[in-house]
Amino acid sequence: MTKEGQSTLSIEKCLIPLPPAERSALLQNPGFGRAFSDHMVTIRYTEGKGWHDGKVEARANLPLDPSTMVLHYAQEIFEGLKAYRLPQGGAALFRPDANARRFANSARRLAMAPLPDELFLESVHALVSEDRDWIPEAEGSALYLRPFMIATEAALGVKPASEYLYCVIASPVGSYFKAGAAGVTLWVSENYIRAAPGGTGDAKCGGNYAASLAAQAEAIRQGCDQVVFLDAVERKYVEELGGMNVFFVFEDGSIQTPPLTGTILPGITRDSLITLARDMGITVREEAYSIDQWRADAASGRLTEAFACGTAAVVTPIGKVKGSSFEATIGTGGAGEVTTRLKAALLDIQNGRAEDKHGWLQRVF
Repeated sequence: MTKEGQSTLSIEKCLIPLPPAERSALLQNPGFGRAFSDHMVTIRYTEGKGWHDGKVEARANLPLDPSTMVLHYAQEIFEGLKAYRLPQGGAALFRPDANARRFANSARRLAMAPLPDELFLESVHALVSEDRDWIPEAEGSALYLRPFMIATEAALGVKPASEYLYCVIASPVGSYFKAGAAGVTLWVSENYIRAAPGGTGDAKCGGNYAASLAAQAEAIRQGCDQVVFLDAVERKYVEELGGMNVFFVFEDGSIQTPPLTGTILPGITRDSLITLARDMGITVREEAYSIDQWRADAASGRLTEAFACGTAAVVTPIGKVKGSSFEATIGTGGAGEVTTRLKAALLDIQNGRAEDKHGWLQRVF
């Protein structure tokens, strides 16, 4: 493999794949992130040599030295995207080029070696093609891909590593939330923040998610499904959920979502929904929205719907928001008209049921 990543990944077939009957049983109700396909992609990077030894191989444990730098200094990034079965046969990925660009941006922020976009795309296409039998067929299901990269240099010392391992694994998935169409309940964190200006908020790195877990656990203790974070400076403006972006729908039919100012992950689902909404003639604003305004608008009825979005959860209606001294219901507490319409439009494109005017689907086979 050249440094430019132009050559083809080598294929090493899994010698003991899961028997078809067991695989079929798993695909009937895969849950989310619990079952995994037979193969994975691995590509290595060495300073002075570039990217090399790319292969599709049997999924296996990773041997790591105890001094491997990712274990000590957390140089790690990841992505999430899905492959969908198409009505006419075959399968396609949804906007993998956007994932490739975000992956490279995350690498630069974490001082890691950026993976060339074309190599990222080659890797996800190759794994989907090899493990095509793992793509579930049920409505709302897909093959979730998790590309990730870790620092593998064995050394102690705070510096960017000189060696990295890039991997892609795949998992057949169903719905992320068990509640289905019902609205989820959010807990407003007063004790924790997700990201601060100048930090890693707009990078997709494991540290951001690790930092959110205590707040998420707090939300669960309060009987909520997800935590919602406020800004780090004034502690008043809504930013995002533990792992999803957030949108607000108003009585005049307009939509608002927090702006990308460096502390919020630039979600690909978020971007897609903004585009689809504008295609429908809906006014979309990317503007700051305070928690006090959220409470007031929910009480007055000006806010009629709210929803969260992401690759895993797709579009999820928000029914209630709670804090230490308040609780507010949004609209009817479930999926509203705009939320339902946008979700249907997105899913129809992803599953090949509607015209793909923006060229978002990349057919794999």
